[in-house]
Amino acid sequence: MTTTTRRKFGIAGALVGAASAGVAAAAMAKRYAVGRIRLRPDLEASEPFGELRGREHTLITSDGVALHVEVDGPEGDGGAPLTVVLCHGYCLSSESWHYQRRDLREQHRLVLWDQRSHGRSQRAVTGDTSIDRLGDDLAEVLETFVPGPCVLVGHSMGGMTIMALADRHPELFGDRVRGVALLATSAGKLAEVTLGLPALVSKAVHKVAPTTVSMLGRRGSLVDRTRHAGSDIAFLLTRYMGFGDSKNVSPTLVDFAESMIRATPTEVVADFYPALMNHDKLSALHVLDPVPTAIMVGDKDWLTPPDHSRAMAEALPKAQFTEVPDTSHLIQLERPGAVTDALRDLIKRVSV
Repeated sequence: MTTTTRRKFGIAGALVGAASAGVAAAAMAKRYAVGRIRLRPDLEASEPFGELRGREHTLITSDGVALHVEVDGPEGDGGAPLTVVLCHGYCLSSESWHYQRRDLREQHRLVLWDQRSHGRSQRAVTGDTSIDRLGDDLAEVLETFVPGPCVLVGHSMGGMTIMALADRHPELFGDRVRGVALLATSAGKLAEVTLGLPALVSKAVHKVAPTTVSMLGRRGSLVDRTRHAGSDIAFLLTRYMGFGDSKNVSPTLVDFAESMIRATPTEVVADFYPALMNHDKLSALHVLDPVPTAIMVGDKDWLTPPDHSRAMAEALPKAQFTEVPDTSHLIQLERPGAVTDALRDLIKRVSV
């Protein structure tokens, strides 16, 4: 093994260390910290995360990938005429819309789907993992499961999927797509995100990240075993990075979010990483201008920072822009009431 190779493995080990076991003393400290957190009062302890179900379907895409789709809420002649389509983010699944499904399913027809290689959808082993392909997948979901007008809701990568749909299928916006909600997402330049780090450190991280992520993807099965071994550290990282008010967030909710992230194979993380870093759809946002649009972001979101949402709001001056205080990237889980209220307001605007 050459010195250069050893150095690369050293960088890889440093980055993956957050998702694997560290030295024994560090592991014990993390276990102690997690144990103390779990002893705190937990208002979400009895919440049925991952247990809500709708009418399950499988969609085979035009390139042969089986997507898991669920239709929930009113159906048939007495059903709601408007469909709300929920598009989840990177390393998550349709389960990440737990609260919105719970609170909207009685009055509104919902379509939830797992993006390719995520959740219960098929792994795109040799298929396309670009954001444009995700936009085409969404177009096929609409064609198959949305017979009338709809509102599209996207979180993180799901918001990018909606932008790709606008870029590749602009004719859908206005007639079929009547409204859009973009939550904790970005129209581009994710490779410049600092992650809250000093500028020089952030620049160094972005420089080595593509090679490191690719290397980890090639050793995905080994990395996945270490990720499961380091679940306490993953719990703390998810709590810190995903939630702005991390001191008061429910441990059960953190476990739920972390379980979705951990269920995403490292190879899938590596497959989609370049697509996220190369994503650039700012020029496609004008397609959304004719339809009511809501843009929401947490003020402590390090992954898709508020500046990215402000840039989208500037490109869509008629959009309603909301910056939620003390909130990070998993906004629909951390502030479910604010997000669901915004969606209800958007639905009302569309229905007028």
